[in-house]
Amino acid sequence: MALPRPHRFDVYIAVGSLLGGLLLVGIGLGTRPSSDPITLFDGPWPVLVPLTVLAGCELLRRTAPRTALLTGTVAICADLVTQGNLATILMFTDVVYAAVLYGPLASARRIQWISGLLTVAGTLVPFAVWRVPEALLIGVVVGVVAYAPAATGWIVRNHRDAAEAARLRAEQTALLAEMDRTQAVTAERARMARELHDMVANHLSAIAIHSTAALSIDDPATSREALSVIRENSVDGLAEMRRLIGILRAGDHEPSAVPTLDGLTALVDGARANGLDVTLDAGHHDAVPAPVELAAYRIVQESLTNALKHACPGRVTVSLAQRDGELTVTVSSPYGDRDGPRAPGSGAGLVGMRERAALLGGMFDAGPEGPHWTVRATLPLREGVPE
Repeated sequence: MALPRPHRFDVYIAVGSLLGGLLLVGIGLGTRPSSDPITLFDGPWPVLVPLTVLAGCELLRRTAPRTALLTGTVAICADLVTQGNLATILMFTDVVYAAVLYGPLASARRIQWISGLLTVAGTLVPFAVWRVPEALLIGVVVGVVAYAPAATGWIVRNHRDAAEAARLRAEQTALLAEMDRTQAVTAERARMARELHDMVANHLSAIAIHSTAALSIDDPATSREALSVIRENSVDGLAEMRRLIGILRAGDHEPSAVPTLDGLTALVDGARANGLDVTLDAGHHDAVPAPVELAAYRIVQESLTNALKHACPGRVTVSLAQRDGELTVTVSSPYGDRDGPRAPGSGAGLVGMRERAALLGGMFDAGPEGPHWTVRATLPLREGVPE
């Protein structure tokens, strides 16, 4: 199997270490004299073998750290029976460091334990055998060559992993913040779309129906009456638009004058002026949270708008009932084929009413019930429910 391509920085380390080791060999500077008892192969040429092998291990320090460490261990052991080279020892410490830093986590833990045990053994065993203080220096050398780079690599690895974890947490936090921002923008756009639709749709529907009637009936009195209604709804619609634009420019979260259930009477009077036969049964209700009041008002407003656009001639009934901690809003209008002009509908009104009920944790239903089309919304009267 082909070995992975070495990292460029590792190539620089290997070449620099090899050249430094060759320089030390050239000037005859070794770590032990030829007379040392453990020097089995004296002279400069045996030193080159472990030096060259460890230079090759440096090429693999990042791409194959375990292979580099195993091969380097054999090379450093071979260096012990020569006159030795300082560059060979330094390269071995770097291979140990790289094996802990870049190798698998399990291998990094094992290398720490093994190098630590070797340091302890290198300290106690020679002292127990020779009983001289100088024997302790063997443990010091083993600790410097093996355990110190392993411990340093472990510390650096922990800092690197902690920094990576912090970076991932920061990315996740940024992603969650972006998701929250997107959801907030989407919710705000949906809220403003509902407000715009509920504020203006009623007036525009009345304008469309009465203008169609004025164009289709050639009667001056009917035309004047239709134009009067058109003008009134145009003025009211412009006022609502200006109010909504003012809210958007000012950045207020809610309209400055939020509609309440007390305004249902005026809303029904306006529907009557537009030609609907409407009765209102508000019943008796206690204080209602502001979000529930606004939702109930808008549901009644949109239901009357739909009745104006689609209902057959007949009476439209609006009723409110409060019981068991809930406010029930019911709007019933004649259902069937309708003669005369109709205003176009997109279904956005039903979607908006259903969304208003869902935001308050309530229930919404709309559909035919016998000869009537019934809109029914049940809104829980819990304080602090967001609109």
